[in-house]
Amino acid sequence: MADSLNVPSPPSGARPARRAGAIILARHGEPALSRRVWLNADGYRAFWAQYEVLGILPGQTPPDGLMAYVAQAGSVYSSTRQRSIETATALAQGRAFARDAIFIEAPLPPPNLPGFVKLTPSLWGFLARVWWWFFNHHEGQETRHEAEARADAAAERLIEAASRGEDVVVLAHGFFNFMMGRALKRRGWRVDHNEGFKYWSMRRFVRPGEG
Repeated sequence: MADSLNVPSPPSGARPARRAGAIILARHGEPALSRRVWLNADGYRAFWAQYEVLGILPGQTPPDGLMAYVAQAGSVYSSTRQRSIETATALAQGRAFARDAIFIEAPLPPPNLPGFVKLTPSLWGFLARVWWWFFNHHEGQETRHEAEARADAAAERLIEAASRGEDVVVLAHGFFNFMMGRALKRRGWRVDHNEGFKYWSMRRFVRPGEG
């Protein structure tokens, strides 16, 4: 049939295109820092600075599904933050994983509200993200534009790793995982399993036509 239509036959021994692995973006475990406090803006800056250096709350049990993905992955990454490293350590069960600052969380500088305004860390985090995302409030830290460029670079790195045909797992942070997910979607990848953005949750991305 190919000869009658003058369509060249594939070269002898040609291999089909390699199937890409999946990319799993997972959030770290619950941090060892209570959010049940009321803080002003300066208090939240101190809270976030402490949050950035602490690990996860002891005694947590990683979910079986995420552990299975880590066990079968060809590559496992964490950010260089302690909460991410400890999460990866708990999930990896002794196997090696790469630590890379490209996966750290985007900054959360709070808006400069009057000192008498006191909110919970969760509310401050929401306001800080809105001010950072929409109003470019960064206090000399990474801007939204810079973080988006970092997310694009991270997505390219993950796609390259997945192109080898093995799954890739990243154990990182809620909002930067969201940003990397947007970068993957812009490149045509789609989510085929979504657990949201809570602690220990994951989203699995696959290349179009695969899954």
